[in-house]
Amino acid sequence: MIIDCHGHYTTEPKPLMDFRQRQTAAFKDKAKLPSFAEVKISDDEFRDSVSGNQLRIQKERGTNLTLFSPRASGMGHHVGDAEVSLQWSRASNDCIHRVCTLYPENFIGVCQLPQSPGVAPENCIPELERCVKELGFVGCNLNPDPSGGSWTAPPLTDRHWYKLYEKIVELDVPAMVHVSMSCNPAFHTTGAHYINADTTAFMQLITADLFKDFPTLRLIIPHGGGAVPYHWGRYRGLAQNLNRPPLHEMMKNNVFFDTCVYHQPGIDLLAKLIPADNILFASEMLGAVKGDDPTTGKPYDDTKRYVDALPLDAGDKRKIFETNALKVYPRLKQRLGVH
Repeated sequence: MIIDCHGHYTTEPKPLMDFRQRQTAAFKDKAKLPSFAEVKISDDEFRDSVSGNQLRIQKERGTNLTLFSPRASGMGHHVGDAEVSLQWSRASNDCIHRVCTLYPENFIGVCQLPQSPGVAPENCIPELERCVKELGFVGCNLNPDPSGGSWTAPPLTDRHWYKLYEKIVELDVPAMVHVSMSCNPAFHTTGAHYINADTTAFMQLITADLFKDFPTLRLIIPHGGGAVPYHWGRYRGLAQNLNRPPLHEMMKNNVFFDTCVYHQPGIDLLAKLIPADNILFASEMLGAVKGDDPTTGKPYDDTKRYVDALPLDAGDKRKIFETNALKVYPRLKQRLGVH
């Protein structure tokens, strides 16, 4: 089985996006806020939204299952307040659940958290519990910068996050460290803000003992780890200068990179530097980069081709494609009935 741990619902039905427009237009006046309960989206609308998109691409590229979460740039944690974020997160997660219910063999849910700048992360716990316990989701996306590019939140290693981590560990789900839209014009959302966040998160993890406090906490840093593999010597050296553990020791059971890297040399470097045990297959499909690479004539985000071409043995490739995901997402393993 080939499990894609990083897929987003970027082809949402129009009624969901219309609701979001009404919500963001009205958030300053709570009395005018729309209710998602009034939004009607048929099963056929959900089917149409993925049949010619994610489902078609799964079949064309030979992947089997996508861990499916709301559009990352659409999480919009900087918009409105905590109540607006909660209602939007619930609506988005409910739509993920609808798709996963219609196509249980193709999609399993990962939830958006109702984060909001200046609001304690434990505010997200009820929605996380709802998604995991009631909707059967197997993970969550955690935004280290709910401000949308101003970076007002403490580092991920700060005790500010600990109550949320306690619940994540209790539920035995991993968190993908994934920012949302950048509202800072200095940072392009997908080309700069995403990669900045991945790199920043990894550096934060180097500097503190988060995993001594949470030895079973599992974090996925997407987009191939941002700039980290390219500057692996820099981070090894910084860890050494700071008297921190070697990077492989710090990462071993807690930090994982995905394969959302859109060219062969990048995947080659990732697999050369990062142990196969710490790499999860992912494509971000349909996500940050669309279209065909003119140097290959193939889609940029067809990351399976890159992994197939790696000079790794079959055992390591199986780890990347399947068994690492089952290890990092134990609830996925339970859902699939794998022993």
